[in-house]
Amino acid sequence: MTLKASERAMVPFVSVDNMMRLVHHIGIETFLADLAGEIERDFARWPLFDKTPRVGSHSDVGVIELMPTSDGQHYGFKYVNGHPKNMKEGLQTVTAFGVLSDVDTGYPMLFSEMTILTALRTGAMSAVATRHLARKDARTMAMIGNGAQSEFQCLAIKAVCGIDDIRLYDIDPAATRKCMANLEGLGFTITPCATPEEAIEGADVITVATADKDMQTILTDNMVGGGVHINAIGGDCPGKTELHRDIVARASVFVEYPPQTRIEGEIQQMPEDHPVTELWQVIDGTAKGRTSATEVTLFDGVGFAIEDFSALRYVHDKIAGTPFYIDLDLIADPDDPRDLFGMVRRSGASASWPKSA
Repeated sequence: MTLKASERAMVPFVSVDNMMRLVHHIGIETFLADLAGEIERDFARWPLFDKTPRVGSHSDVGVIELMPTSDGQHYGFKYVNGHPKNMKEGLQTVTAFGVLSDVDTGYPMLFSEMTILTALRTGAMSAVATRHLARKDARTMAMIGNGAQSEFQCLAIKAVCGIDDIRLYDIDPAATRKCMANLEGLGFTITPCATPEEAIEGADVITVATADKDMQTILTDNMVGGGVHINAIGGDCPGKTELHRDIVARASVFVEYPPQTRIEGEIQQMPEDHPVTELWQVIDGTAKGRTSATEVTLFDGVGFAIEDFSALRYVHDKIAGTPFYIDLDLIADPDDPRDLFGMVRRSGASASWPKSA
């Protein structure tokens, strides 16, 4: 959606309500598959982007982060928090909003909620990794951790990879019941499991998405057989992991951006020179992904700004010609760009301004 010069003072805003309406308008599986395609296309042009680890402000109970990037034409950033303790208080663990801007003018082009959009892009990102790294005959996925991200993961991997046999486990059985109810009627064969060991039995793909901010051992080495692909997406900040280091040691590890993943991902447990492959190189064909049917592949996903950029640009394009946004009067637009004060004074013509002494 290209704005005329006279319209640039008005910034399209996608609220939570309008994001949900947009998802229903497009269809959630189509949305996820489209978004996975956008991410793949941006990863294929990875060298064009500015890249930096996210800027985090950590506390004892969580983290608040900014995630910026630019491809030279557009600039995007996301504000996001991660507070695992929020769930016990009836609050979201993760909330977010984002901005997409025009590099040429510096003007924002889109302001959007990103709590829902982050969940969608996280699912899409796992699906991209699974498409490139799992065995081509993969048909069953274990979903370990059945919280707010679980349904998005299942739907994205079904939409992109065709995997519809799902085995669910969560330490809280109520979370598993919730996930089952939400996925009912969406084309899955679902098996609730009482232990992680039961969930991964026969699974070709294992996706782990837990929320505790600790060094957890959700999977141990003896649980993971040959040929499995693992999406480890819950360990996304310093001091938070989900896999025993022995799994990481024997797996072929694929990451988004190593300087960030070495601080936040599963590989924070490993030496600084532990070998990894950047996923963008697999996507653009300059590096190999899976090399055998018995190899264990691990996507150590922590979330990176380029994925959010892809999501913002996708939403910006999709809202054109729809009622799924409102215009915000966000940018001052004086007739004379040098006369900002004059615009302010004229707006209050009926007010009593102080006279000079």
